[in-house]
Amino acid sequence: MTEAPALRPAAGRGPGLERCHGSRLSAEDGALVLRARGRTRRVPVGDGGVARAVFVDAAPADAGRDEPGRPGAWGEVRLQDGGGAQVARIPLGEWLPEAPALPERAVQGEQLLERTGVAGLLKAAGVPLHVARDRNDPRAGSGKGGVSLGPGPAFPLWYWCVRGAAGTLWFSAFTVVVFSDTVPGWLVLLLALTALCGPVARLALRAWTRLRAGRRRITVVERVAPDPAAGTGATVRFLRDTEVRVQDRDLVLRDLGGQEYWFARSGPHAVTRLVRVLDGTGRPAGAELRGPGEQVRAVFPWDLWFGGPDGARGWSRLCGASGLAVSERRLSGKRTWPKGPVLGTGLLPRTGRDARRTARFPGTAAGVSSTAVMAFGNLFSVIQGVRVADTAAGPAAVAAGALGLVLQAVPHAVHELRGRLVLDRPAAERTTNEEARR
Repeated sequence: MTEAPALRPAAGRGPGLERCHGSRLSAEDGALVLRARGRTRRVPVGDGGVARAVFVDAAPADAGRDEPGRPGAWGEVRLQDGGGAQVARIPLGEWLPEAPALPERAVQGEQLLERTGVAGLLKAAGVPLHVARDRNDPRAGSGKGGVSLGPGPAFPLWYWCVRGAAGTLWFSAFTVVVFSDTVPGWLVLLLALTALCGPVARLALRAWTRLRAGRRRITVVERVAPDPAAGTGATVRFLRDTEVRVQDRDLVLRDLGGQEYWFARSGPHAVTRLVRVLDGTGRPAGAELRGPGEQVRAVFPWDLWFGGPDGARGWSRLCGASGLAVSERRLSGKRTWPKGPVLGTGLLPRTGRDARRTARFPGTAAGVSSTAVMAFGNLFSVIQGVRVADTAAGPAAVAAGALGLVLQAVPHAVHELRGRLVLDRPAAERTTNEEARR
């Protein structure tokens, strides 16, 4: 009996790993069922529910101005009732595991439907699927209305609530302080405390993420770490954090930034084959992880993964534990490998600086701007605290502002120093004799 398909989210790290572990979209008992962050949403199929699906395979008009991986960048499937009204929508980029590692719309059309598993999901649910190549296609509808069947946000709701409430209070206090000639001490203290909420919330999120990671229970069949050949430039961080993990239901690739790419091991969108690629001289160039329609889902450069003294054993363990069909193919002439953008070619950053940027705890969509605003808020608190130092609230405001700056600077400094001094330095090369003694 073939297992019903369950979609896996786009790769995530930090708090985003919660989605990889728990968010799934499946077809159950006459409904499409979304499970994400402890909640369940059911969208009925058939009478009174979803009657058809339309895949809008077209990029938004503003594609050039937005970042890769945003909702809609990869197209979406619109679920409509019998009258053509939109009931729900499935953002395909949010259900493509390797989306963060690929250029926008690197995979399109039917191939995208197969990779994500949406084609198999709708077939299992009995929903007919149509394809619209133009957003103005009458079958596509207006695109408005209905719920989004996405895996949910990477950051938990409590974090956004704290940041939103503190940000609103801070901006209100900031406006009064800037445009008033005389400022009461209590308002400056409020300004300082709300500015402090940002760094404290970020540290709390780090602790929450670590705690949740320790509580997850997964069944791991095998772990295969890279065993690079000499001269590949592998670092301590790369060897420590990068791995392929074979689980009971998934095959997971983890990069040195902690980002995990989850691929199903069963269902119509499951990975199906491992292909060892030989160059023109017969030397292994790498391996390919293939999925539906022989599409290449990920690659493993041979020298980086299996070129070391224990590499052959690692390849054998991966093949045996995954249960995938294994084959070989040889490149002809001067063909380069791999062809086109694919997950796995950039797992080892070129410089230590790039590695530290990749491994940094993930931020919000605002990126550096959010950190800059927090730093400004805390520095402004110190200045205003000095301004009202003759009041009881003045020293407290200065202390709160200084603490906020420290809470931002120390984690960044530790991350940079640890990377420069330990993690992003070349890893010690092992010899065959050393491997034999292990």
